[in-house]
Order: sequence, then structure tokens, then C-alpha cells
Amino acid sequence: MAKVNKKWVVLCSTAIGAIYAAGYFTTETQASMLQPPQYNQVSIAAGSSQSYNQSNSQTNIHSSKQSSSQSKSQSNIQSKSQYKNGTFYGSGRNRRGSIQLAVSIKNDKITDVEISDFAMHYSEDDVVGLPQEVVQKQSAKVQNVSGATYSTQAFQDAVQDALSQARNS
Repeated sequence: MAKVNKKWVVLCSTAIGAIYAAGYFTTETQASMLQPPQYNQVSIAAGSSQSYNQSNSQTNIHSSKQSSSQSKSQSNIQSKSQYKNGTFYGSGRNRRGSIQLAVSIKNDKITDVEISDFAMHYSEDDVVGLPQEVVQKQSAKVQNVSGATYSTQAFQDAVQDALSQARNS
């Protein structure tokens, strides 16, 4: 009788392990399909090295004419704002849930970030300081909250989503 019980324990343990592994891999596969696209933050400085390289490649014959047109194009870059004014909505999701938020922008500055819907596995208290950090840093790249890595990542993705919608073309 003791041998039969050991066989059943091993069999049941193996079955439970297989079920757990199948569920984990299914969840991981679904989560990877739901990942929002990763955005890179790009900042364009007026008078960038690209403009500098263009001016160095100019020929001396037309240098005065070209430098005046180049000055005009540089002033257009300087006067064009990076973001539109207004409130823009973004969302971020991963295998632990989703976050939706609103980012307010005025004169190329992030003035406010409000979480409108928090449906993550963990508490919203874990990320309560992140909106203020975005306003202070003027960036979606916030410091990771220990114990709330998935929530932090979803928050960053949501801010980046809103900023990409606000970006001037």
C-alpha cells in the first residue's frame, strides 16, 4: 500500500507542475502580444549637429545665400514647439493589468499627470508618486518602484503613449 501512495503522490505532483507550467507559458505568450510598442524619446536641440554638418559641407561659391536660408530653417526649428498644448490620454498594459492616464501639456512643459484608471494586480498606492516625478523630470522615464515593477512599466508606457499623441508632426 505504501508503494501505491508514493506513486500517486509523484504522479499528482507531476500533473500539478505540468498544469502550472502550461498556465504560466500561456500567460507569458498572451502578455507579450499585449505589450504596447516601445517609444524612444527624442529631443531636437536648435542648431543641432546635423545643421552644423550641413553648413560645413556647403561650397564657398554659394555660402552667403545658403547660410541665410539655413538661418531661416533653424529659426523655424526653434519656433516650432515639440508638443501641442492640451490634455492627452495614454494607456499602458502588461500581464499584471493596465493603467490609463491623462497628461496635460502647456508650452512644451508637462504640467500635470493624473491616473484615470488603475487596473493593476497591486495597489495604486505603489505608484502614487510617479505622476509628480514625471512633472519634475519632464520625462516618462521614472524611477522603478521596488515591488511594483510591472505597475511602473505600465505607467511609463501610458505616459509615453500620451506624449506620442501630443507630439507635433
